[in-house]
Amino acid sequence: MNNDFIHYPVGPVALKMTVAIGIGMLIGMERKWSHKEAGIRTFSIVALLGMLSTLAGHDFIIVAMVGVFLLAIGMNARSLMANESVEITTSAALIANYILGVLVGMGHIFTPVAGAIVITMLLAWKTELNKFAGGLLPSEIRSAILLGLIGFVIFPVLPNRYVDPWHLFNPSDAWISVIAIAGIGFVNYVFLRVFSTRGLYLGAIFGGLVNSTATVAEVSSRVQSAGTPSKITTLSSLINISMFVRNMLLAAIFVPLSLTATLIPLLAMSCVAALWIWRDYSLEKADVTTPQATIKLASPISLTKVLWFGVLFIIIQAAGILLTRYFGSLGILGTGFFGGLISSASTTVAAATMAAHGQISPAVAGSAAIISSMASALIDLPIVWKTIHDKKIVRTFTYKLLSIILVGITMIVLDRVFQLSEIFVSYLQ
Repeated sequence: MNNDFIHYPVGPVALKMTVAIGIGMLIGMERKWSHKEAGIRTFSIVALLGMLSTLAGHDFIIVAMVGVFLLAIGMNARSLMANESVEITTSAALIANYILGVLVGMGHIFTPVAGAIVITMLLAWKTELNKFAGGLLPSEIRSAILLGLIGFVIFPVLPNRYVDPWHLFNPSDAWISVIAIAGIGFVNYVFLRVFSTRGLYLGAIFGGLVNSTATVAEVSSRVQSAGTPSKITTLSSLINISMFVRNMLLAAIFVPLSLTATLIPLLAMSCVAALWIWRDYSLEKADVTTPQATIKLASPISLTKVLWFGVLFIIIQAAGILLTRYFGSLGILGTGFFGGLISSASTTVAAATMAAHGQISPAVAGSAAIISSMASALIDLPIVWKTIHDKKIVRTFTYKLLSIILVGITMIVLDRVFQLSEIFVSYLQ
């Protein structure tokens, strides 16, 4: 027995008792609403028991735990004798409630309170969770397990260093691209499952903020398999707008002066992409004769596709490193192009970081961000050409995307001719 508990100050003990009783009442209230035998009083007393046993000593924690187990056994035995179902969920909640009380006695506040809220949510959402679990397909369960394997099992054990003598291949960096496209594919599938066609647009916007190339690869195959390939032009424009805005923000956060070089071209390309979205939406709204296509959902994650994307990432990353190594500042721009084919965000941050350390100028960092953004948009072409089978849709998509890139190039040329970026930089400095 811990003889020091008689000397504990009253204030902290009163606080622990209040928190423990509150936790028990929260969970017990839900059990009472569900018409269970163990309700508010039982759960409050068990949580308080856990808190008091901690103050009394570690031996009392074990003894009290045995008592809670016996209480659960007795409760289930009484239910069986009354020809009722076994109270497995209530018993588990009662034991967890005791552990939360023990944590309160040890001085924790956040963990037991958060645990009580989560337990109450799981108990209260019984119908919704059963409906969700019952509606899952085997392919969805396998894909969720595969995503967990890729992100939480394989990735932590990969070395985060170059493993070749030329310092070209970092397994951890390469595997991040695999996680990105697998995660984006799974999220897009969830959006489609919940929101049907509208989920494509949500997936495009959020995916473009993460990895635009991976999102285009995922979305193009998704609309082709779903029977709605005509949506690829609007989805690509949404993805590119998200990517342009993201890269502008990244450049501004790391090197504010680089924004003067990136703002005009990226903003102009975003406006053109938005105009194409508005035009496609107007035509689709006016064409009332076209029936709404039925979404045909394929497997959430294609292992072959994500691994192919990882191999492509390794090749482009190695090319970018070699260009930077042998061509200096010009290599940065070359890296911006090749890096943008896979991840313009990583390339933008890398260039901005170099500018922040004085290795390159803010104008060069801004140019690298622009080139990377254009390359990230340009890579949409071979991806869509390979995936979409309707030649008319592919031709329409091609000239729309090229018009966006052409406007960006025009803005860059005008900027270079009139030296607007240099004037802004010198003024701000």
